[in-house]
Amino acid sequence: MVLISLQAQLKDARSWSALARRCEAAGFDALLAPDHPGVTASPFVALAAAASVTERIGLGSYVAHAGVREPLLLAGDVAALDVVSDGRARLALGAGHTPVEWAMLGSSSPDVAGRVQRFMAVAEACRALLAGEEVTVDGPYVHARAARLDSPQPVQSRVPFTFGGGNSTLLRWAGRHADIVALSGLGRTMADGHSHETRWRGDDIDRQVELIEQGAAGRKTGPSREALVQAVEITDDAEAAAHRLAERFGSTERDVLSSPYVWIGTESEILAAMADHERRWGITRYVVREPGLNAAENVIARLPHGSGTPSTPSRPTT
Repeated sequence: MVLISLQAQLKDARSWSALARRCEAAGFDALLAPDHPGVTASPFVALAAAASVTERIGLGSYVAHAGVREPLLLAGDVAALDVVSDGRARLALGAGHTPVEWAMLGSSSPDVAGRVQRFMAVAEACRALLAGEEVTVDGPYVHARAARLDSPQPVQSRVPFTFGGGNSTLLRWAGRHADIVALSGLGRTMADGHSHETRWRGDDIDRQVELIEQGAAGRKTGPSREALVQAVEITDDAEAAAHRLAERFGSTERDVLSSPYVWIGTESEILAAMADHERRWGITRYVVREPGLNAAENVIARLPHGSGTPSTPSRPTT
């Protein structure tokens, strides 16, 4: 079963509430909010507002910034969201990549190894706290002493966990621990600190999936695989659109047409491409950004399961 979620930003209360209702009515699996301190609204405040006008749709950050968020505070936000949504919260984490977000908080961005180590420490502590455990950490990147969530505690016995990113070490780690691994098609951060190289070639995705599977060895069920859709264009001339997008993203037409990070062509062609992505890479989940909302609604309406009912991500046994 293919599941589609929407990532969107809060702009004002009225349009955000309308968007949340629209997503639920259309059959989106989840409404997701980005986490870029100083640039976007607090994802958890926005998602709590969305919870008040919906009943079924999943709600989560996409993705929470493990580089600057402390585990106890993050776990408390997720737990509160789970309570006000009656068990619909999701925890999604990434290691962070934008240096200015550290700078605005009076620190500096660690090197890659540092971001990886901090991510794992934050993720493990946060998941333990949400599971009702007491946490003490005294490491180089995270400190906590007898931390626990007395109240509120999550409604769900286990809050679904998504890893978002492409680092090789973390893909293996996520293969062992995550419920969902979200692939973005983004490579090295560029000099501006915001944009990225694209990593859309099929052999790049093959390698990332191989790393996930290495980490998942020994698990009864590995994590679901998800792709962040970077561009959507409904057209009956996919080749011409692919040419334009290839120039925009520094890719090739062939990679654009075969990529899970782009929806291009007619709805039927997009659905056929999804089937190819599932066969080759096991991708069954997609996150579409708000500019692709209309197209995503049309695609959802044509999925084999119809309008779709939001579902809880599978919780593999580790």
